[in-house]
Amino acid sequence: MAAPLAVVLGLFLILPILTIVVVSFWGATEFSIYPAFQFDNYAFLLTSEVTWRVFGNTFKYAAITWVCTLLIGFTVAYYLAFHIRSLTWQVALFLLCTIPFLTSNIIRMISWIPFLGREGIANSALLSWGVIDAPLDWLLFSDFSVILAFVHLYTLFMVVPIFNTMMRIDRSLIEAATDAGASGWQTLWHVIVPLTKPGIMIGTIFVVTLVMGDFITVRFMSGSQSANVGRLISNDIGLLQYPSASATAVVLLITVLLVIGVLLRFVDIRKEL
Repeated sequence: MAAPLAVVLGLFLILPILTIVVVSFWGATEFSIYPAFQFDNYAFLLTSEVTWRVFGNTFKYAAITWVCTLLIGFTVAYYLAFHIRSLTWQVALFLLCTIPFLTSNIIRMISWIPFLGREGIANSALLSWGVIDAPLDWLLFSDFSVILAFVHLYTLFMVVPIFNTMMRIDRSLIEAATDAGASGWQTLWHVIVPLTKPGIMIGTIFVVTLVMGDFITVRFMSGSQSANVGRLISNDIGLLQYPSASATAVVLLITVLLVIGVLLRFVDIRKEL
């Protein structure tokens, strides 16, 4: 059984990655690509101010999205796990949370554009209520709209592992903390949060990796005014600069693996898998 799985893993994961690594050392001109072993792509990539700015932008999006999805995901999971007593209602509400995610990511992302535009629903409502005197331009085609779309797209990836971990918590531990005189916040911070760390780490890995590799959301929701590493790779591919795109992809892969490695130092998620 292990041999077929190893073949599938090798063909569809290891081989493509090795191919990208090999191509990242090739050379390219305006009209051709030629096999070589040189570090020009990496030298240009790591010494470019644009690259560092784009990577900084990528980390900014990932960090802010992570904070927002963690707060929302933990709150939703906590409510479903500890405030909904009926298993039937827990399943029903959980499935309700998943319904929007049955549609295409692009459709859900683009649906924000008419809502956030200068003459969109949000600005029209704020103007009619007298909250603002003029339409807010920063609602759309800005970092705000990019992060809002990211949070909307990837919150479920934080809710699911946290909810799964919370459902495994022995309720007698919470009762013991209450009997010992712990307040609700003390029980939450000293009992529930530590026991939920594996779920938080799994959700963090999902959200961070997805955001760092996403380029469509940044392109549409920023109005092509902002960029992340994923979009940098997409632009190079569009220009047929495959060696440069491969080098950027390798650096991004190493960065994501380092982030995951740091996260795995805090908790052993193998117990959850």
